[in-house]
Amino acid sequence: MAGCAHAAPACPPARAEVVERFTSADCPACWASPTLPGTAADWVLDWITPRTADAALAPAALPEATERAQRSGLALPDTAALVLHRHGVPAGARPRLRVQAGLPLNGYLGLQFESRGPTPPGSSGWLALVEVLPAGTEGSVAGRRLVRAVVGPLPMAAARAGQPIRHLHAVRWPDGALPGRVQAQAWIEAADGRMLALASDACPRR
Repeated sequence: MAGCAHAAPACPPARAEVVERFTSADCPACWASPTLPGTAADWVLDWITPRTADAALAPAALPEATERAQRSGLALPDTAALVLHRHGVPAGARPRLRVQAGLPLNGYLGLQFESRGPTPPGSSGWLALVEVLPAGTEGSVAGRRLVRAVVGPLPMAAARAGQPIRHLHAVRWPDGALPGRVQAQAWIEAADGRMLALASDACPRR
């Protein structure tokens, strides 16, 4: 599968710090704030949690943002809040993860998730399209990595038997997303929401 055309960032280290920012769709001031926490982390994901249909940021909000916050044990952001979740990918043995992306076709993008190595019981796999927003675009003073579409949970039980895991999904292209700014990303979650491995289509097999 061919990778998407975009500028490839430096690949984060294996023992990475992960920051996830959850912004309420009712808080455009939170999105536009010039004092944005977590910008120096190795991996950053921006989530917009849905509120009402007429919320200012509703077009970019995802139900999966609420679900991700709940799996991580976080209180959801209210109408004037941004919630920060900071954690690290654990050291030691962990699954090797790779994600690949095809080219948009009829409004969809093919994503392939590939994992090798054992995972703890209750683990799940996830695929996402992340739009890399440069500073000063889409109403944000700072650069963002906005989660635009999510697929999961993907079953990982076969990994405990030593088998490689492969999942192929067609993901709907986000409305308004620019092809040159979108990356495919994948991660493996433990049952408690911690990320055990992450990968981007801009990076080689980890």
